[in-house]
Amino acid sequence: MTRREQAPPDDPRLQHPVARREDPGPLLADHHDEEMPRLQMTRRTLLLGGAFVTTIVAFLYFVLPQIEGLGDTWNRIEHGDPAWLIAAMVFTALSFGGYVVMFQRVYVTGERAQQVGLRESYQITMAGLAATRLFAAGGAGGIALTAWALRRAGMPARVVADRSVAFLVLTYAVYLLAMVVAGLGLQWGLFAGPAPWALTVVPTVFAIILLGIGLLAGLTPTDLNRRLEDFARRGGRLARFWQRAATLPATMSAGVRIALGYVRHLDLAALGALAYWGFNIAVLWAAFRAFGHSPPGAVLVMGYFVGMLGNLLPLPGGVGGVDGGMIGAFIGFGVDEGLAVVAVLTYRGFAFWLPTVPGAIAYFQLRRTVARWRQRGRGEQLAPAQA
Repeated sequence: MTRREQAPPDDPRLQHPVARREDPGPLLADHHDEEMPRLQMTRRTLLLGGAFVTTIVAFLYFVLPQIEGLGDTWNRIEHGDPAWLIAAMVFTALSFGGYVVMFQRVYVTGERAQQVGLRESYQITMAGLAATRLFAAGGAGGIALTAWALRRAGMPARVVADRSVAFLVLTYAVYLLAMVVAGLGLQWGLFAGPAPWALTVVPTVFAIILLGIGLLAGLTPTDLNRRLEDFARRGGRLARFWQRAATLPATMSAGVRIALGYVRHLDLAALGALAYWGFNIAVLWAAFRAFGHSPPGAVLVMGYFVGMLGNLLPLPGGVGGVDGGMIGAFIGFGVDEGLAVVAVLTYRGFAFWLPTVPGAIAYFQLRRTVARWRQRGRGEQLAPAQA
C-alpha cells in the first residue's frame, strides 16, 4: 500500500502524489552530522559592513533632512501617532505568526516531524530570519539554516528540498499574484489611484512571466532522474551528468505540485502565506497613518511589492535597496516625498529591525534544541544494539 493510500483524506500534505517521494526510514535516516551554518566574520567584512551602515545612517540623519521639502516632514518622525505605531507592532507579530504557521504546515509532515512542534518551528523560522538579515541576496542564509535544522530533525535531503521549493512557491506566488492584480487593476481603472506605466505594467509583465515559468516547471515528471537511469547507463559520462542534473527540475516540479495542493485545499499553509504578506503590508499602512494619510490600497500594495524587489540586490538584508525602492515607488505614484520617507523608514524599523532581536535569541535556542535532538538520536541508535 502506498503512502498516498494510507494518508487521511483531509490532509492535502500527504494526499498529494508528490508525497510519495518521502522515503520511509527511521527518524534519523539519511542524516549527516553537518555543523550549524555560521556567519563568517573577517576583519575586512566587519570594516566594509561598518562603513556601509555608517554611510546609510549618516545619509538618513544628516543629508536627507537637508533636502528641500523634507526637513519639516522628517521632524515629524518624533511625533507619530502612538496608537498607529502600536498597531504596527501588533501587525508585525501577526505577520510572523502567519509565517510560522506556513512553515509548520509545509515542513512538518509524517512520523519524522513529531519532535518539531510549534516551538521548534518558531525557533527555526526566527533564526532563519536573523540569518537572512546577516546574509545578502534575498535570504540565502535563512534558507541554508532552515535546511540544516530540518536535516538535523531527521528529514531526508530530498524531502527538505521538495518542501523548501513548495515553501518558496507559496510565499512568492502571493507576491506575484498581488502585483498582477494591483497592477492591472490600477491600469484598467478598477482600483483608485494613479497608474504610471513603469510602476504597473512593467512589474505586472515581470510577475506574469515568473508565474508562467513556475507553472511550466510543475509539468516536469517528479521522477525524471529515475526515468533517465537507463539512458545514463548506456550513454557514458555525459549522459550520467544529465541524469544527475535532472534532479533540479524534478525537485522544482515536486515543490510546485505540493504548493498547488495546498492552494486547492485552502490549507493553512496557503492562508499563512496570505497572512504573512497581508499583515506585513498592514505594518506599512499603519506607518503611513501614524504620520499622515495612507495612499489608496492598490497603490500601497503595488509600491510595497515593487520596492521589495530591492531584496534581489546583494546588500545585507536588502538594507538601502528595499528602502530606496519603496520610497522611489511611492514618489512615482504621487505620494508626498517627506511622508513616503518617514513612513517607509518606520515600516522598516518594525518589520525588519524589530524581529531581528528575537531572531537572534531563537538562533541560540535552536542550537540547544538541535543538541537535544542529537542526544535523542544517539540514544535511539544505541537502544537496539544494547537490547
